[in-house]
Amino acid sequence: MLRQHLTAWAVHYPWHTAALTAGALVLTATVLWWAIHTIRTWTWPPGSVLTAAAGAAVCTLYSGDTSWRFAETGLGMINTTERITMFAAGELALLACAVMARATKRATTTETTAGSPGVPGVLVWIITAVQVIPCYATSGILGGTVRATFGPVMAALLWHLAMGLEIRVSRPAALSTGLAAVLARELRQRLLSHLGIAAPDRTAAQITRDRATARAVRLAARPRLHTWGQQRLAAAVTRSGAATNPAQRHQLLQELAARRSAPQLATIALPSPWTAPDPAPDHSGTLLATAGAHLRTLHPMDAITHVHASQPTATPEEIASITTAHGVPVSPTQVGIALRATTRTDTTTATPDDFAELLNRARDLPNPTIRTLRSTLRIGQRKAEAIRDALNTPAPDPDPIRETGHQLTLTDGTITP
Repeated sequence: MLRQHLTAWAVHYPWHTAALTAGALVLTATVLWWAIHTIRTWTWPPGSVLTAAAGAAVCTLYSGDTSWRFAETGLGMINTTERITMFAAGELALLACAVMARATKRATTTETTAGSPGVPGVLVWIITAVQVIPCYATSGILGGTVRATFGPVMAALLWHLAMGLEIRVSRPAALSTGLAAVLARELRQRLLSHLGIAAPDRTAAQITRDRATARAVRLAARPRLHTWGQQRLAAAVTRSGAATNPAQRHQLLQELAARRSAPQLATIALPSPWTAPDPAPDHSGTLLATAGAHLRTLHPMDAITHVHASQPTATPEEIASITTAHGVPVSPTQVGIALRATTRTDTTTATPDDFAELLNRARDLPNPTIRTLRSTLRIGQRKAEAIRDALNTPAPDPDPIRETGHQLTLTDGTITP
């Protein structure tokens, strides 16, 4: 009846019908575009994770069918409403624990470890073990095995893979820190070590030669060998390839020598690790300590100037290191500021004594060119040329300059090299 009324209304009002149809189409297209755009902006897990999750969901439904049947026959839930409410308690608990285990695993994941599912991961396997009971109670041994395998057991395994594959894909080098994973890795490593194949870079032939070498060393280290033992020793030496391989022969002889001389380890004299170390030397009365004490009484900028005067060729980093070692902590930036201030003072107030000091410092330079003098002494072009000319003129009695490395000496209240 309603259909006939709508058809009659559409025939009598075609334009209204066309407008409503166009509006409905536009609204539908808008909703579809919004849905597609929203879905594309989602960050989807990898395809392997989605596949494992889909399989886990189907196996969970398979287990739910078993729980539905067992709720009626084994638990006496005759009322349909009661059964609908209660039958899937195990499946919901399994799903909830799997989700919580995934969250715990993601929270404990680092760059090198894949994290651990924690208590929810243990509960997943406990619930799986309990859900196996309805499978056998409902379908017997044969059918129960099928129901248990493709129901709770496979659901738990697939949920485990689904929550672990996402970490494996995003961080391939991460190792799982769960108890089962740690035990599995430890047993695997011990088994490979026991079999002698723990080293991945050795071939099967090399493993055979190494085992024959170890057998030959063990037999040759015995004090007496009977005929059968001598034959085994000869066979082991032949298999080791020591006759044609110098490296294998060297390994055989070294291991045999170490095994035969092993009793000598008990008589080797070794220093005791419990001996107290020698006390540090006391420099409190030396010239180095005296110079350091004098520098600590000065302003840091003045201390930098004194150290620079004693080490004219040192870089700002070296001056900062020397000054800090003497108890005046400064940075290379502070050294640069102090040296620039000293340079400006030298260029603006030059005296004969300052020129003589610069000349003495220039004599220590290995190659006193104009450029070297300007960069080392922080002076201008004219003063550098004057010092260069003075250096080229032989002096009758030059003052000796004593180099003491990084050690500073206190002389008449000033720090001199």
